[in-house]
Amino acid sequence: MFKHTQLLAVSAAVFLLMFGDGMVLALLPNTVISLTNSSQSVWYLASTYALAQVLSQLPVGMLADRWSAKPFLLLGYLLSFVAGLLFYYINNDVSLVFWGRVLQGIGEAPLLSLAPALLSVRYPANKGQAIGIYNAAIYLGLTIGPFFQVMLLKGWSDQQIFLLYAVLCLIGAIIIGFSIKIQPGIHRPNVETMNVSAGLALIKCPQVLAVLWGITLYGAGFGLFMTIIPVYLLTAKGYNQTGINIFFSLFYVAISLAQIITGWLSDRIGRQMFMLTGMLTAAAGTSVTVYVNQPALTLILCLASFGLGAYYLASMAFLNEKVPAGFKGAISGVYYLFWGVGMFWGPMLLSRYSQYNGYHSAFQLFALLLMVQIMLLLAASHCRRVYNTSN
Repeated sequence: MFKHTQLLAVSAAVFLLMFGDGMVLALLPNTVISLTNSSQSVWYLASTYALAQVLSQLPVGMLADRWSAKPFLLLGYLLSFVAGLLFYYINNDVSLVFWGRVLQGIGEAPLLSLAPALLSVRYPANKGQAIGIYNAAIYLGLTIGPFFQVMLLKGWSDQQIFLLYAVLCLIGAIIIGFSIKIQPGIHRPNVETMNVSAGLALIKCPQVLAVLWGITLYGAGFGLFMTIIPVYLLTAKGYNQTGINIFFSLFYVAISLAQIITGWLSDRIGRQMFMLTGMLTAAAGTSVTVYVNQPALTLILCLASFGLGAYYLASMAFLNEKVPAGFKGAISGVYYLFWGVGMFWGPMLLSRYSQYNGYHSAFQLFALLLMVQIMLLLAASHCRRVYNTSN
């Protein structure tokens, strides 16, 4: 009867946090523009968040393998709560926006990496499906949040939305506190944990390296959709704030569907096909962005985000299958380390590139990089397994 209690609890908690996060993220680009009278600083929203992720993911994963995932998950929700309070007290100080994003980056690191690592061992026969459900809860929250704000909270100020986000983070912490038992390591005591030599042995595999490079591109693509594309839609395609909210919601809907579909199918027919088709779909959608207008543009961007989501889930499950139980937290930390590198550098470099060469050239360049990733995956597809899972 209680077989799926852990999955339901962590999914419910992260849904609440991301429900508030979805409303907040839809407001932040316009908040930065209004406070600075410029769009040039918007990319910092992704980069400050990603930098915090880069610095915290691997240490958090390795420490959780040795001690327990629960305190790091609790800390994540509490730091996100503090970030919501910083957003609430913004007034005219744009630096509080970026400090809040730093706290979100640190706080969401264990939510993104440790919970999937925990689920991958809790549900060894259906790890892709379990991770897919959890990740779908993340993006379902991000999806419903902007729609809920547009439809039911029209009269609310930005500050009230930020405060609601903080409260939802606190509720998530309470759910985690009462639903997850503390255990040594992520799942069981006395298991071998990842060290430097084991990590180096893992990444010697060409296929692992190719997948990690793809994760970096996924991070860059996610940052692109969170920052540069909304600015492009606002400044070049005539979108208003309602249109941006709808874009964010549909973006998250597409990624949510990709998580559920890819998780279930990849457990049965393998990860490689979904990594390849995901990148191909994202490349196709991104490359035609400048040629169409709303509403077709919104739908095409959703198609591209579906492709990113498919790669995200398939690559995460692929890496979890490369390592034994004591490495799950660390490999998830490595995953989001590469993701954070992409999210930090991607929006910054593409933003600078678009300033000199235009959005069209920037989007085409990113699509080309995704196509190169497809070729790398195909070339490295015959790499042997580095580790056999113990599950």
